[in-house]
Amino acid sequence: MNLPTYETIQSQAHGAHVLLATLNRPAALNALNTQMAHDLLDLATRLTVDAGAVRCVVLTGSGEKAFCSGGDLKERDGMTPAAWQAQHELFERAFTALMECPVPIMAALNGHAYGGGLEIALACDFIFASRSARFALPEVRIGIRPGGCGTQNLARAVGERRAKELVLTGKPFSAEEGVAWGAFNRACEPGTVLPEALASATEIAGNAPLSVRQAKKSIHYGLQMDLLTGYRFEIEAYNRLVDTEDRREGVRAFNEKRKPAFQGR
Repeated sequence: MNLPTYETIQSQAHGAHVLLATLNRPAALNALNTQMAHDLLDLATRLTVDAGAVRCVVLTGSGEKAFCSGGDLKERDGMTPAAWQAQHELFERAFTALMECPVPIMAALNGHAYGGGLEIALACDFIFASRSARFALPEVRIGIRPGGCGTQNLARAVGERRAKELVLTGKPFSAEEGVAWGAFNRACEPGTVLPEALASATEIAGNAPLSVRQAKKSIHYGLQMDLLTGYRFEIEAYNRLVDTEDRREGVRAFNEKRKPAFQGR
């Protein structure tokens, strides 16, 4: 996949089918500014339109201290209300693009993730987090509130009561707590978050890409429906895979006792 050179995101291939994307503003603890929102939106849009050989993405932060410290309040200092809302409209588009990207995206929280940084992670499909880091949605402490789908994604992950506690107090929590509450998938030892995430992404990328995308879509949108409607949506997604070369290759490989060679067709 040919990507432009982003100002705030480094991208590199990891193997044939995994893309490693790194939020790259280490001097600002990878804080989310206007340019990073432009870059995230562009990256997620390109993956949606034509991911090429990319079958899974790992999103992490540069440096050892932070995945993303949240919105860049230095950039926002002195912003007019109109400018603030215009910037946030861009943020909203970036968060939505991440959530609706058909390619699985894994967040590897190598360090702290606060505010919009945690919301970026919650917009991803999986979250691996460092045991040495802390995480929070502390916006109420500075006179705003989560606005990157944080109240929605967190509540869907941990339940209404826990989400209210975390959002209304703004208190930080650990990787272990995040796993126990259902917000994170795995708590990792410091320094192992990225290798573990890349290993998991490589495993996903080895599966049939059309199957992975249709399964992700069914889970994501099915949870917004009643059970039977979600099931009908699931079957529509299932039937789209029946007449594919990957389905035929998977069955052939099983019967021939070999590893399938999926082409995404």
